[in-house]
Amino acid sequence: MNEPQNGTPKQTENPLLRLALDLGPLLLFFAVNSYYGIFAATAVFMVAIMIALAVSRVVTGQFAKMPLVTAVFVLVFGGLTLWLQDETFIKIKPTIIYLLFAGLLLGGMAMGRNFLQALLGEAFSLKPEGWRLLTLRWSGFFVFLVLVNEVVWRSFSTDTWVSFKVFGFLPLTLVFAALQVGLLQKYAREDS
Repeated sequence: MNEPQNGTPKQTENPLLRLALDLGPLLLFFAVNSYYGIFAATAVFMVAIMIALAVSRVVTGQFAKMPLVTAVFVLVFGGLTLWLQDETFIKIKPTIIYLLFAGLLLGGMAMGRNFLQALLGEAFSLKPEGWRLLTLRWSGFFVFLVLVNEVVWRSFSTDTWVSFKVFGFLPLTLVFAALQVGLLQKYAREDS
């Protein structure tokens, strides 16, 4: 067990639970959209992401940063989608999130801080050049995802966009992450 700053024990989250908490709301979003449309799917997605966040908090004793940021954006853009009855807001949410991530990573580097290292430093021990290159690659990948999302939601039907959101972004991200193994090995600290 790890000790968070407030002194209460923090449990490590099971990777399968993390996967279920990440994929569960997306799969519900897809399923509800298939039967009831984007507005019902958005409402269910908002509730499901809050439940996933709560379960994660109960299990680990804290809120994970990335799911928390994602949940805030889902609630804001999902809320706008439902309130204004305009599906554009839920469709541009990935664009905004990926732009934010790229901007934070690049902005942090410009200020002499590496936010990716702060986020993943417990999982990987890299030389400074490795963290710099990994940050640049992830920033570029997030910009790529922005472009992909914009093309898909502007060029295809809502159902196609939902399918791509659920079944396209995750495989792309997994393939990209797998392609970083060589960099992680090349720049691993010898003492790790």
